[in-house]
Amino acid sequence: MAESIRRTLRTLRIVASRWDARAILTLTGLAYLIGYSFAVGDLALTGRGGISLLVVDAPLDRAFQSTGYLSFEPIAAVEAGPLTYLFSPIDAGLALVLAALVGINVALTYLGLVQPRACGMESSVGLLAAVPALFSGAACCGPVVLIAIGVQATGAVIAGFQLLLPIAVGLLALSVVLVGRRIDPTLA
Repeated sequence: MAESIRRTLRTLRIVASRWDARAILTLTGLAYLIGYSFAVGDLALTGRGGISLLVVDAPLDRAFQSTGYLSFEPIAAVEAGPLTYLFSPIDAGLALVLAALVGINVALTYLGLVQPRACGMESSVGLLAAVPALFSGAACCGPVVLIAIGVQATGAVIAGFQLLLPIAVGLLALSVVLVGRRIDPTLA
């Protein structure tokens, strides 16, 4: 296991050293962060055109008040033009972790596609690294998609989506290690 983590860290240095892999990591991570924030309701197009900041009283107490499974009260509202962002430190931290893991997985998938010999696998196998990212997408957006297309969902189905988030984080981290240990740093 220690060797797998060492190889993964070397692979992450390869991602950091290549401008194309860094760009893919940054763009996909940022896109996921924005999409996730819209899906969970932290980011909305409800701004009135100005710039404002509102911080609640006792923000430390409010930051730990749960509004649902892995969802916490916002402590600040930021308006900038048409955008309104409700800042919850725990929700924002979770979104950043997910966005980073999705970005890393997509960057590793990219390396698997452009340099399959470095991964010791066929280029199509590199696409498997994106599967956990799909799980995390379903975790945040699944109930919203069901509502949008008008599908009746039972409480058990909605409760099942809540479990997808921790499962997605675990699968994304596992995917980074599994793909990262297969990449040969001398060929990348």
